[in-house]
Amino acid sequence: MLRRIELEALAIVDRGDTISDLATKLDHSESYLSRAVGDLVEKGLVYTERDGRRKRVVPSDARAVELYQDLVRQHSHIDFPELLTGKALEVLYYLDHPRTVSEIADRSDNYRNTVNRALKRFRDRGLVRTDDGCYDFNADFDRLHEFARELAHHLHRQRLEAVAPKGTILWEDYDDFLAQAETEIDAEGFYETGLARFTAFDLQFLLTGHRYYFYSEGLDAISPAKLCCHTLLIDDGSRYRSYCLLLLSHVDVDEEVLREQAVKYGLEDEIDALLRYLETQGEVDDDRLREWDEFQKLAADYGVRLS
Repeated sequence: MLRRIELEALAIVDRGDTISDLATKLDHSESYLSRAVGDLVEKGLVYTERDGRRKRVVPSDARAVELYQDLVRQHSHIDFPELLTGKALEVLYYLDHPRTVSEIADRSDNYRNTVNRALKRFRDRGLVRTDDGCYDFNADFDRLHEFARELAHHLHRQRLEAVAPKGTILWEDYDDFLAQAETEIDAEGFYETGLARFTAFDLQFLLTGHRYYFYSEGLDAISPAKLCCHTLLIDDGSRYRSYCLLLLSHVDVDEEVLREQAVKYGLEDEIDALLRYLETQGEVDDDRLREWDEFQKLAADYGVRLS
């Protein structure tokens, strides 16, 4: 997310600093600092302004910058740029409350050894502690989690605004986000989802005026399991739940995979209700689910055979 040199520059940059000033403070070459500042500008974490023939670097007003610089000032004995490289920020992102190594590994999709190494570095420096197998922050170091969250959100917003200035983030985690847009997005890493995606599975619904996209760097396509979860995140009402039920009835979706996706999106209860509804033919007490005979009629209208 941020290289060490970027973290080093962001830690010390003050309004009015030039590239030469930063190079002197950090004992790096001006060309090296210039590239790092350019990357920070691109990420919206600093900006530059002309002062005669000189270019001055100014921290942006992003909340992530404020949090990070406050941490550096208050704990100047800690080498945060060294600590926060590699997978560290990703691990911190998911430490929103006391968690085990396994829980963080599952949520972040990392190996346990990777998570354990990052947490050990934090524990050795007194930033986190363990209690009954769970890791939690010491003192006010929970701001590290807040920084990781704010930084990820800021970078997601930067990426979305570059292709859809009026777009809205509906859900996000460290790497991915689900967004609503008013126009089509044709950019690398953005995959159309929501009702428009149902056509890929031979289900055609009346579309709204909005379009929905899922951003992910390592994705090939939106699977039925992901689509079901995205649809519930967009609208958890009766109509959209019915659309998900039609999809689950029409396409062979591995239940284990679907439940894994539900955990990722925080939709365990919702997905469990849908699966029980289909298994029991409507014997679920949920006013957001149709009566079974109504759903049968809906399925017939769309040519979906119910088992």
